[in-house]
Amino acid sequence: MALLKIENLAKNFGALRVLDEVYCEVEKGELHSIIGPNGAGKTTLFNVICGHLSPNLGTIKFQGLNIVGLKPYKIAHLGIGRSFQIKNIFPALTVLENVRIAVQLREKGNFNIFKKVSDRKDLTEKSLGILDKVGLFGRAAWQAKTLSYGEQRTLDMAIALSTDPILLLLDEPTSGLAPQETNRMIELIREINKDITILLIEHKINMVMSISDKITVLHQGKVISDGVPSVVQKDALVRTAYLGDIDSA
Repeated sequence: MALLKIENLAKNFGALRVLDEVYCEVEKGELHSIIGPNGAGKTTLFNVICGHLSPNLGTIKFQGLNIVGLKPYKIAHLGIGRSFQIKNIFPALTVLENVRIAVQLREKGNFNIFKKVSDRKDLTEKSLGILDKVGLFGRAAWQAKTLSYGEQRTLDMAIALSTDPILLLLDEPTSGLAPQETNRMIELIREINKDITILLIEHKINMVMSISDKITVLHQGKVISDGVPSVVQKDALVRTAYLGDIDSA
């Protein structure tokens, strides 16, 4: 059974159909990428999976359970985490506080405004462990706004990891990063994928081809190709959609 199985998924915004009979299967342990030109429906697909948007048609099964219609927080508690295309951090709080809030929200009964956070050393230890995993342990006491752009993207990923995801959705994690920062992010994604299944949206085609186990290609809301990188790269419809950029990107 696939960890995530999407069938016949459709999403309309008025008369515009943004997702049109989309299908996708993500196996446990995979690094599965979603690619496509701007406006293909990739981020809308993530928003539907996470419950921020309701589909007009279709099913989304996570570990065999149809999650369509569930609230975002219930979907997160089932084990789907997400990082965002736009940084989703509290800039005035420290790096540690950003992660600790996410850890605290994940654990039922732990968000008590009358209880000192210092009394919950387990939350701090877990948060520091996550920061160590993503390479931000030495920045724990820094205000989030003082981090570099690349480090802020990494912090956003740490916050997503704080939800203990079984499946992690990453929306363009290398967007805006310099080449050296991009390489660090790729290595981090590979490291995380050793323990967590990843569904990735990314525009950097060479990166996608090098790290993905499987790729689903969207174009104008439809799946035009789905398979291993070597097959997708040779697909005529994919090459047409990218106007040859699949070779030069």
